[in-house]
This record gives sequence, structure tokens and C-alpha cells, in this order.
Amino acid sequence: TIGAINLEDIAAPLCFEVEERLKNDLKIPVFHDDQHGTAVVTLAGLINAMKVTGKDLNNCRIVVNGVGAAGVAIIKLIKLYAPDAHILGLDSKGVISRKRTDLNSSKLFLLDNNLIEGDVDGMLADALVDADIFIGVSQANLLTESHVKSMSNDPIIFGLANPIPEIMPDLAKQAGARIIATGRSDFPNQVNNAVAFPGIFRGALDNGVTKITDQHKLEAAVAIANLVENPSEDLIIPSVMEERLVSEIAKVII
Repeated sequence: TIGAINLEDIAAPLCFEVEERLKNDLKIPVFHDDQHGTAVVTLAGLINAMKVTGKDLNNCRIVVNGVGAAGVAIIKLIKLYAPDAHILGLDSKGVISRKRTDLNSSKLFLLDNNLIEGDVDGMLADALVDADIFIGVSQANLLTESHVKSMSNDPIIFGLANPIPEIMPDLAKQAGARIIATGRSDFPNQVNNAVAFPGIFRGALDNGVTKITDQHKLEAAVAIANLVENPSEDLIIPSVMEERLVSEIAKVII
């Protein structure tokens, strides 16, 4: 009677074990929305941000602040799409590096699989110098105008902490940010999991898919990005109310 399971609100690193055990034990799709929904919509936004700025994600320096459930999934999906991207992961103690001895299993996974650069250390201010992209899945007001000013030309800011982002859009704009996304509906470019998961589940159920793979997530991100026909600074992610959203995503979950 159950066609699929959408997991919600399970903290890292337990969320990774719960998801993997369910996927291995069940013959129906299992999808952790806080991880993969966030990652899919984030990547879709980045794909269109590249079109606006003329940058190449493979050549970008990316700082991901917060390496819990969403942060790990975002890093994995970006590297799948742009394997040459330079990514630094940070937690509350600074850059995740091989020099540290306090890392949990999910952070070690990122280093062991070369998903992040492990030979760099320092704090957020150090990591952001000349960075192209900041992705925050952490906490409110961590990013300052000085941080943004230290980044490369046309910096891209995804401040996804809710309800208060890592930096408010007006401050980021004043500091020179070219593109700003948040998790909120009252600002442009909302990274909302609901953009992704209804279409992913629609496709899985319609097409008899028993496991949602990394390739499915990648295809979903590209499908979402393609729904924005003329990307601009204030329009890199389609609205959750976009009528074509579910059907276009469902087509690629096969």
C-alpha cells in the first residue's frame, strides 16, 4: 500500500544510515528530502547562475558552510555535475581538512572521496577569499559584507538558513553580490525542496522506479534549470507553482 517514502527532519550523520538501510531493505523509492531535495534545487539554481554570470561551475571555487545532511548532499551532487569544481566544506570549527582529528563519518567521507579539498585549513573568512560561490546551510547572519567583498567578481550567494539567512539579500547586494538565493518565499530565487520532490516521486511512481539514484537527481536538477527560459539575477529557479514543473521532472525519472 506504500508506494514510496519521503524522509524528513533526520539529522546527520544518522540520516545517511537510515536512508541507506531503508533503500537496501525496501523495494520502493526512498528519498531524504532535506538532503537531496535541497541539493537538486541548489544545483538547478547554480546551473542558471552560470548562464547569467558566464562562469563555468567546473572552474569555480565554492565554499559550503554547514556539512550536515543538506551540505553533504549538495557537495556530492555538485561534484557529480562539475567534477573539477573546487569545493571547501566548513563547519563551526572551520574548514574540513585532513589535519583535523574531530571529524565524524560523513565529513571523513567527503575527504576520503576527494569531494572537498582537504589540504586547506582556516576559518570562513579565509575560505571566502576569491571564492566564486558561497552556499550556506548553517545559521543566521554568519556572512558579513566584508566576506562578500573578499570574494571574486560577480559572487554568487546561496544563504539557505531559515528563517533568517546567513546574510540578508539587501546587504549581500550592497557588498557586490551578483546573484542571491535564500530559502524564503518573500525574496527572489527561493531554494524550496517542494520544487523538486513532487516531480521526482511522480516520475518514480509512474515509471516503476524502485530506487532514486544520483543520476536521477542530476537529471532532475537539469530539468528544473531548463524550465527557466531566460535566467536573470532574480530568476534562476522556477516557482514552486510553475505548472510544468512536476511533469518535466517526472519525464527524466526513468
